[in-house]
This record gives sequence, structure tokens and C-alpha cells, in this order.
Amino acid sequence: MRKSILLLLALSVSCVTLTACEHHRTFGEKVRDTVDPPKGPVERAGRSVDRSLGN
Repeated sequence: MRKSILLLLALSVSCVTLTACEHHRTFGEKVRDTVDPPKGPVERAGRSVDRSLGN
């Protein structure tokens, strides 16, 4: 029980830190989104996570 609570707490903290970052898209990111838009919500979320992590 304690492990599941700690896991849930760690997951919620990591999600909050990712959403707290406000990232302004660069020119290259805007061009990529225009030329090759994300196909669906999963790819859109993946690009968002990649950009917030700086990859």
C-alpha cells in the first residue's frame, strides 16, 4: 500500500513539473508543426514532452 502511494505521489510530482514549464516554440518547431503536423493526440503529447525536456 505504501509503495503504491509513493509511486502515485512521484508520478504526480513529475507530471506537475512537466506541465509547469512554459515553452515558447522556436521557428524550427513552428515550421515542423506546419509542414509535418502531429497525427493524433499521442504524437502531439510526445512532441510536447520532448520539447519540455529539451530533446
